[in-house]
This record gives sequence, C-alpha cells and structure tokens, in this order.
Amino acid sequence: MPVKVRNILTAPDSARDAEHFLTLFENTSTKIERIVSRLHSSPTGFWYDQAEDEWVIVLRGSAALEFQAGEIIEMNEGDYVLIPRGVRHRVARTGEKTIWLAVHIP
Repeated sequence: MPVKVRNILTAPDSARDAEHFLTLFENTSTKIERIVSRLHSSPTGFWYDQAEDEWVIVLRGSAALEFQAGEIIEMNEGDYVLIPRGVRHRVARTGEKTIWLAVHIP
C-alpha cells in the first residue's frame, strides 16, 4: 500500500457547513479526528456528554468551550485541553476558520 502525504491544515473546499468532521485514524483504543469549524457554536441547551476522555488542540483559529458547571475557557492556536469523560461541555463559539485535532480515548 503506498504512503500518501496529506496536510491537516488544508480544509476541504466542500466544508462550507459550520462544522466538518474527518476521522484521520481509528482503532479499538483511539479515535483521532480533524474538525473544521466556521463561526460555529453548539445549539442552545445542547451539551456533549461523552463516554470517553477527549484531548483537543486548536491548530488554527480560536474557540471558546463552555462547561455545564459555568466555566468558559478561551483557546487560541496551540492551546489544548483534556476533557474527562462525563464532563458536559459545548462549543460556545469558534473563529471564522478554526481547525481542531481531537483525540478520543476510551
């Protein structure tokens, strides 16, 4: 099988939605995905409540994550956070073209 080089910072032209998810790697113990967000925020009243830990880094752009406990954290390029399983959170807002890398660990 030939090895193919791709660039994680190149957003697909077809990704015009507020968010676009692309799984880069997945096996039984880990899932890695790239998320492209364009001025996105989670719907009012919506909370992610995941069964796995999630490590996320902002590669380009900016974002704010809101936690159900009331905390809002601002994230800029290079900032990362570990969100433990079961911690309810949502995307408060993102920049015009934000690229994230998310690693889900069961």
